[in-house]
Amino acid sequence: MEFSSLLAMLLIGAIAGWLSGKIMEGRGFGLFGNIIVGIVGAFLSGLIFPALGFAVGGGLLSSIFFATTGAVILLFLIGLIRKG
Repeated sequence: MEFSSLLAMLLIGAIAGWLSGKIMEGRGFGLFGNIIVGIVGAFLSGLIFPALGFAVGGGLLSSIFFATTGAVILLFLIGLIRKG
């Protein structure tokens, strides 16, 4: 993995974390915690969605969409674990 692709994944993950914090209001971990969740969610969505047959595509908006979806799912699952 090149440095530029790693940097792009971190930036997209940070944006996705911020967006997921806005979407899942009340379930987040604050700004920096949501950014970390977004980065992890971006990584997970990069692994899971292609395995399910969904193409991430090459565009910035599609990458942000899939990373945000992964981060929202991750925040939801963390919220379920916190309650239990």
